[in-house]
Amino acid sequence: MFVMDDTGRKLAARRLPEGLDGIAGFHALVSEHAASPAEVIIGIETDRGLWVQALLAAGYQVHAINPMAAARYRERHSVGGAKSDPADAKMLADLVRTDRHNHRSLAGDTDAVDAVKVLARAHQNLVWSRTEHVLRLRSTLIEYFPAALQTFAELHNRDTLAVLAAAPSPKQAARLSIVKIHGLLVKPRSPPSPR
Repeated sequence: MFVMDDTGRKLAARRLPEGLDGIAGFHALVSEHAASPAEVIIGIETDRGLWVQALLAAGYQVHAINPMAAARYRERHSVGGAKSDPADAKMLADLVRTDRHNHRSLAGDTDAVDAVKVLARAHQNLVWSRTEHVLRLRSTLIEYFPAALQTFAELHNRDTLAVLAAAPSPKQAARLSIVKIHGLLVKPRSPPSPR
């Protein structure tokens, strides 16, 4: 962390730990140099996470700096362009002091936006979980029941799963009649019962 005033003069610099202790340390250090959080302008190379949410909730002006833009700024202001935490903290502080109008200002999200984020993350996790299970099923079928892979193009399809549930082995599949398979494929599926 690097704190500077609007002229670029260094006020403080400190390495802060992750988590709540780091955030508390940040608030304490900044409070020594500002009368209100609204006066504080922060540059950070991410737009999500605990730190960003805590900074926004506290009322600071937070600007998400694209890592590529930060790299270009770093190259412009240092000969070696080497990356280090203290140098990057100073670079980000200087960047938002002079060029913040060129970078995205973050705002706290509404409850509706937060709800959409939670649903989107849950949906993404479910899709990834389904993919993981399908890959496991495919791996098992390659060894145990390769004919099922030749028969069914999409293993996550409800019809595929209905037939595999009725005939989980090659022997059981060989005993399935056309009428039974037809019955499995046209059988209406009831929605899950509410709990």
